[in-house]
Amino acid sequence: MSENVETNTAEPQDPKIGLKIAAERLSIVRYVFLVQIEDGIASAAQRASLEYADAVLIGWPETDSPEVVDLTDAQLKVVREHMELMESYISKFSQMEHDGDIDGMTDTLIRITERVAEVRRLYQPEFPLPTFAEIRRVVQDEWDEDMGKIDPQESDPTADEIEHETETADGQAAEANERGQA
Repeated sequence: MSENVETNTAEPQDPKIGLKIAAERLSIVRYVFLVQIEDGIASAAQRASLEYADAVLIGWPETDSPEVVDLTDAQLKVVREHMELMESYISKFSQMEHDGDIDGMTDTLIRITERVAEVRRLYQPEFPLPTFAEIRRVVQDEWDEDMGKIDPQESDPTADEIEHETETADGQAAEANERGQA
């Protein structure tokens, strides 16, 4: 997965190829991340990083779409810089995957997605892309709500309350046992 994008300067290259490569690379990294976290309950940070990648990829345009603009040489240079950064993050992501570092992968997926978002902004400047902070706020609210459904108690019981509940349950079980023997 740590292949680097190489360009051959002797042949003319499609100036919109960066748009296609960025989407493909993020899609692969997103899938690898999803496979890594699918066995457990994803944390809010993991969900947010995945949702951020999804938000950047949603409605990805074809290179010949009328929404995709032609870039200047200076803008193409910026695209190449973002792509190089993206590839360096992908290399780090691959090592983290190998090491089982899910938290590192979570953070690195965000960095990869940021680079891809910048590439998309250049090619498709009219497309409204959310920031990670915006996604994180929404996901954190959903996470808090979901966690409230798992443990809907308003407050955590104290040790005394748990002990009282245990004694009550034990007493009821003893009474039921005595009635069964009589």
